[in-house]
Amino acid sequence: MQPTLLILAAGMASRYGSLKQIQKFGPSGETIIDYSIYDAISAGFGKIVFIIRENFAADFKEIFEPKLKGRVAVDFVYQEMDAFLDGHTVPADRTKPWGTAHAVLCAKNAINEPFAVINADDFYGTDAFVKMAEFLNNGCKPNVYSVVGYELGKTISEHGSVSRGVCEVSTDGNLAAINERTKIYPENGQIVYEEADGSKHPLAANTPVSMNFWGFHPSVFELSQGLFSEFLEKNSSNPKSEFFITIVADEFTRRGIGTVKVIPTSAKWFGVTYKEDAPGVQASLSALVENGEYPDNLWK
Repeated sequence: MQPTLLILAAGMASRYGSLKQIQKFGPSGETIIDYSIYDAISAGFGKIVFIIRENFAADFKEIFEPKLKGRVAVDFVYQEMDAFLDGHTVPADRTKPWGTAHAVLCAKNAINEPFAVINADDFYGTDAFVKMAEFLNNGCKPNVYSVVGYELGKTISEHGSVSRGVCEVSTDGNLAAINERTKIYPENGQIVYEEADGSKHPLAANTPVSMNFWGFHPSVFELSQGLFSEFLEKNSSNPKSEFFITIVADEFTRRGIGTVKVIPTSAKWFGVTYKEDAPGVQASLSALVENGEYPDNLWK
């Protein structure tokens, strides 16, 4: 059975204002999502599942269904605030979704095979999809998950600080811990992260970091549902609390349920953290097209 790609897109409307304005970066008007789907199909993924909000489903389907028809199986699932609440209620002042792990949980009824998870607005690169497909086909088990580890130096922005999940990797290549560093930036020829108290600490450019490209066995749904219930017991009244994928990965390893393999990649990640990043993204994609890594029109 071919693996599935789950694309987290439930937050796109708030970022872009309207799905009609999804930014076009490729030479034929391709979005970043288009390149991820193209790479996934090329790597052997058999299905694409979009996790979106129901209130912009029609617009989203109008954009993506025509270009993918006949190329790959497609499904749409919705991340709604009241899903999997297990008797809890949504705080009246909560406006944002419950987080990335809740988004994955909402795809529980749409996925029965090993699958990968990515963000909608990040470019991950061909190498990462090829290696993830290999893992999902041959290494994924109920007690073995994975995350792609990018080299930190290939994920920073020239226009401001970024937040990254800095991975601690054991000698056998498994994830020992992820530390969220919310303020990472280049300074005086090196990369540093800044603590809340203003102290700065250097990070090597080849430090592996997570860019939210995960590989899961369907067993993750049962685990996530239980952990989300625990999360709600402690956080349901906090309107800003979020149930992240890193919480699930940490508990998976901490409780001895299994291991998370860190898949190294040489791919250069890019995305639009700041509006000033957009020209660089466009230039990077143009260079990849010129070098023959992608056609100048992905879907013709």
